[in-house]
Amino acid sequence: MAQYLAAKAEHPEALLFFRMGDFYEMFFEDAEKAAAALGITLTKRGQHGGDPIPMAGVPWHQAENYLAKLIRAGFKVAVCEQMEDPAQARKRGHKAIVHRAVVRVVTPGTLTEEGLLDSRAHNRLAALAFAEDGAAIAWADISTGSFETRALAAHEVESELAALAPAELLVAEADAAKVRQAALIAGAALTARPGVKADARGAERRIKAAFGVAALDGFGEFGAAELSAMGLLLDYIELTQAGAAPRLTPPRRNSERALMAIDAATRAALEIERSNNSLLGRGGREGSLLACIDRTVTAAGGRMLAERIARPLTDVRSIDARLDAVTFFVVDGNLRAGVRQELRGSGDLARALTRLMLGRGGPRDLAQLRDGLHTSDRAAARCAGFGGATPAEIERACAALSLAAHPQSASLAAALQQALAAELPMLARDGGFIAAGHDATLDEARALRDDSRKVIAALQSNYAQETNIPALKVKHNNVLGYHIDATAKQAEALMAPPLNARFIHRQTNAGSVKFTTNELIELDAKIARAGDAALARELALFKEFAAQACACESEIRATAEAAAALDVASALAEWAHETHATRPEVDETTALLAEGARHPVVEEGVRRDGQGFTPNDARLDAEGKSGPRLLMVTGPNMAGKSTYLRQIALLAVLAQAGSYVPAKKLRLGVVDRVFARVGASDDLARGRSTFMTEMVETAAILNQAGPRTLVVLDEIGRGTATFDGLAIAWAVAEHLHEANRCRAVFATHYHELTRLADKLEAGANAHLRAKEWKGDLVFLHEVAPGAADRSYGIQVARLAGLPKSAVERARAVLARLEASGGSTRVEIVDELPLFAQVIGESAPSVLEEALARINPDSLSPKEALELLYKLKAAADGSPPDP
Repeated sequence: MAQYLAAKAEHPEALLFFRMGDFYEMFFEDAEKAAAALGITLTKRGQHGGDPIPMAGVPWHQAENYLAKLIRAGFKVAVCEQMEDPAQARKRGHKAIVHRAVVRVVTPGTLTEEGLLDSRAHNRLAALAFAEDGAAIAWADISTGSFETRALAAHEVESELAALAPAELLVAEADAAKVRQAALIAGAALTARPGVKADARGAERRIKAAFGVAALDGFGEFGAAELSAMGLLLDYIELTQAGAAPRLTPPRRNSERALMAIDAATRAALEIERSNNSLLGRGGREGSLLACIDRTVTAAGGRMLAERIARPLTDVRSIDARLDAVTFFVVDGNLRAGVRQELRGSGDLARALTRLMLGRGGPRDLAQLRDGLHTSDRAAARCAGFGGATPAEIERACAALSLAAHPQSASLAAALQQALAAELPMLARDGGFIAAGHDATLDEARALRDDSRKVIAALQSNYAQETNIPALKVKHNNVLGYHIDATAKQAEALMAPPLNARFIHRQTNAGSVKFTTNELIELDAKIARAGDAALARELALFKEFAAQACACESEIRATAEAAAALDVASALAEWAHETHATRPEVDETTALLAEGARHPVVEEGVRRDGQGFTPNDARLDAEGKSGPRLLMVTGPNMAGKSTYLRQIALLAVLAQAGSYVPAKKLRLGVVDRVFARVGASDDLARGRSTFMTEMVETAAILNQAGPRTLVVLDEIGRGTATFDGLAIAWAVAEHLHEANRCRAVFATHYHELTRLADKLEAGANAHLRAKEWKGDLVFLHEVAPGAADRSYGIQVARLAGLPKSAVERARAVLARLEASGGSTRVEIVDELPLFAQVIGESAPSVLEEALARINPDSLSPKEALELLYKLKAAADGSPPDP
């Protein structure tokens, strides 16, 4: 217990998994927390200070499943392993304690195990540091080895965290309070570290030591905040990995990439990576833009696509380079299908390599390297056979994928192809993963082991004949080794002369008695030696292959990234082919001119229901030349205003991510920021009402939007009194047009604003068309120029199922208000008798039910006359016959 308490004292913030034989055991408060979180039994073992010690344990071979549950529940877990075999400890004395040490601390941002990770999402560990002139963030994905940093302005912190969505965020203790809400919104577990760990000078020394360099000039020029963030991150990785830190790529300054800014509220409103639909699981991937367009066939490709959608570019040349790669696969369907078929069989190269480098890999990780290298080479060969011009991105990818150009990787792939067996165990210690014929020493050890087992089988047959006990069995366990297992009745014969001279009694249990013989003892030792020799040789070969893979690290990581790029380009081409998407024209203007545009997610949903989506045009221009700067959109609820707003913003996100767009044509001037305020929501975590949240988000838009910004706003000002709301909406619309001078689409039910749009120099009105047909409201989902003539609110309320009495009452009140010119001072209670228009809402009458059952076309004249008498009787009070 002293050993346990010492390890726990080193990691007080984590649950301690303390290895005891075949179990990880937890004690004291850790046991109580784990038992509650995992639903396992809480027991007691021994005493401490006179009190029983709570204890809970999980099987060692199932630890990964339990770790996943604990990490999801918000815990960190320190894994304390046995560092020696118990037999070695016994050599020091029968009271010697097995040496144990914490080998790693498992946290949300430091996962590497395949079973703990989402294969299609990055698992980032980020560190944030502040300086007088701004901030910086550094992040790494330990599972792939990537390492990047970015300098930020103070107001960019929340949007950057939303874009990265780190699993865990590190920050100095003094700064924890200022980022707590931002971390919560981004879904990151917040870990505060001592401020000394973020010291810029100490951080610089730590970075140099980590990458074995004397100066950082070769990596770029880093500011003090960037150095602090990187140092904070590297220190935490070293702490959690207990000295076995993963090898990260040299830090890359992401500040050099120009990216579209998208804040957390806008991401949620546009459902870029996660859906807000509670029916699909709030915060889930299903129903999002990413899920809608994702046709990738590899895990790495899925992660790269998510990265591109989350952080679109603003450099026209870089955007066009991505679009060229997509076009390459759009024009040749056979090439696209062939490349996708090859890539489908590749593994996750980057994560498999990382596990091998950390000593956590297994035979299946070697197989992923083998498959990934071979399939990537074949995919590159298919692209090389293309007859036309090859885009630069495709050429770079093929150069990285070709095994002919990388002899080290080719040698590894060939060796693994020849060495690995067809069926592979999860763990190397289970053996059996090296194919027969690959290694003579291993084959010899296996033959000796297997021949000995055949001798055991022959011995069992001989013992059965000798004792005249046909059911006699030779079994094996880790305590007794090979032994004869007999029932109590069979044991009577074995323990009686003359058999007792040959069969040696070893153990008696409740249901069986165990014996051995001198032959079995000798064979058991021989088989054990042969089995140990075979396993030792396999483990040695495994280490050799892992070392060979580590030697190819840079080539394998380059291959992994190149294969992901091919996957993304071909996947976006596949989606474009399926949805008839077109290549956007991206330039340096401030225009957004779309023809026949569609909302990709909504279209996918209605298509599944067998319906069609109504495309619409959109014209905007911050300069007011090729379109209005401010477009005011009116129309009834449910007509599609929110869908129209969102699809305009999503066109920009898709185009600048390097994807085709769901439109007949799109010309887009680069957008540097997208803001969307669509839909009503509160922020209870910050104590904000729906209206307050709306105003805070609107304030951010008005304070940050510039000429290249795209803004879509829905129903601003509806959360307060009518005149207050109208005044706020009016002022916001004017400010967007006159001060921000950005492209903006403003949906509203304040029809007074349509007059403002007409008066503004670069303003315009549009509306979603709807018609009344025989008392029903029909939504056409078409956007037409000009303002809507009315809101159709009462008709929508009726469609929503309001009681007939309430609908009729609303009609009467509306008629009175319209007659008074819309004055809010009309005394409605006095002028309209209370519930004068109420219509009975009781169940249908007997007469109505009878009428509902009549089919006039099927009645003969005689039947019609008889039915008329019955209905007359019902009207007089007599129930009609059924």
